[in-house]
Amino acid sequence: MLTSLRVQNFKAWQDSGTMRLAPLTVIFGTNSSGKSSLGHLLLALKQTVQMADRKRALHLGDENALIDLGTFADCLYTHDTARALEFSLGWKLPSAMTVSDTLSRAKYVGDTLALTAKLTADKAGQPQTAEISYTLATSTGPVLQVTHGRNASGGTLDSKPLRLVHAQGRKWPAEPPEKFYRFADRTLSRYQNADFLAEFALETERVLDGVFYLGPLRSPPKRVYQWSGDTPRDVGQQGEYAIAALLAAAQSRRELNRAYKQRKQSFDAFIAAWLVDLGVINSFKVKPVAKDRKEYEVLIKTHADAPEVKLTDVGFGLSQVLPAMVQAFYAPAGSTIWMEQPEIHLHPMAQSNLADAFISAVQSYEGGKPRDTQLIIETHSEHFLTRLQRRVAEGGIRPDEIAVYFVKHQHGGARLESLQIDLAGEISNWPDNFFGDEMGDIAARTLAAIRHRAQTGKGGK
Repeated sequence: MLTSLRVQNFKAWQDSGTMRLAPLTVIFGTNSSGKSSLGHLLLALKQTVQMADRKRALHLGDENALIDLGTFADCLYTHDTARALEFSLGWKLPSAMTVSDTLSRAKYVGDTLALTAKLTADKAGQPQTAEISYTLATSTGPVLQVTHGRNASGGTLDSKPLRLVHAQGRKWPAEPPEKFYRFADRTLSRYQNADFLAEFALETERVLDGVFYLGPLRSPPKRVYQWSGDTPRDVGQQGEYAIAALLAAAQSRRELNRAYKQRKQSFDAFIAAWLVDLGVINSFKVKPVAKDRKEYEVLIKTHADAPEVKLTDVGFGLSQVLPAMVQAFYAPAGSTIWMEQPEIHLHPMAQSNLADAFISAVQSYEGGKPRDTQLIIETHSEHFLTRLQRRVAEGGIRPDEIAVYFVKHQHGGARLESLQIDLAGEISNWPDNFFGDEMGDIAARTLAAIRHRAQTGKGGK
């Protein structure tokens, strides 16, 4: 699970500051404020670790990539190629990591890992890794730090307190860093006790491979869906594989419960129950159009006494929220899911209930174990936030399990403000005009009504 993120000189962000990432992180903000670019950076990091080319520091994307960020200059704050793109990413390890020094027999044990990277433009304007740094830590502080950089003669490598020792006859300079996080194999072979550095790189690949993204516009509904028995990795960035994922999970007999000791349900029944609780339908099922066919239809009842109709024949909001619901519970355990506007096209009550569904997503169990799903939600919904505040006050979720941010454009760049929620669900530092000037609207409406009555009264005399 990701625990922190800091971004410097990336798109609208000169410096985001360190952003605490909770199991349920919610980001509000004005339009074009820069909040979406935080998720876009994570996608760029993910597609880079999945790329075979080890020499490319950052895969900026193309038409086949998860995200296309354009040129490196496009990515930099004010498009200034003299700036360095820097980011720090921290995460909790699935189990404690032990680094053993094969020479001194010392052991270094930590349960969190952090990566800091600095990328600069080369002579061709392409990104190159200037420096990377890993920190293995516990709740009391760092236990091991490694810094790997680039210089005119190749690379530099330093580790503290573990001291790296050159192999016999291999006292050549280290190679420069590979990608934004890797140590070259030739670099590791030049030291007697540097094998653990490969574990750091593998752990980075693991955590970024577990990042999934659902965009703000989902695919429109279809009358018939094709499924040949495959198991998609996720629902797709537009939710295009949501029905295939639902069928695959049901076929593999996955069962979930909403929280500890609650009743188990099959995956399809679990999702259907949440759609009912959102208040958007009365019943939901997916079935083949005929026996032994690979074509499936989604059948809906909007009310108990309504006829059963296809997904295409009900309100658009259901087809837009369905991928969000499936993805929240379908992704592998330990995943981080970034969603933009999952509440789009939903009425206010459903937006409120969606907050309950996402609380369940970070608290749900599968196979008797916590799924440890992390959700990072970009939203404009006041109703979503109000329900979160209520659940905190009721003890349904702890304040430390939630992080809420507001992003606004200020002084030519994006500014991030952390909102503080107490045990009563109250936010102590509301930003100005967070959801518009509500009191100003009320006052203006009252004054307009007074003027109207005054004018009407004069006209009647």
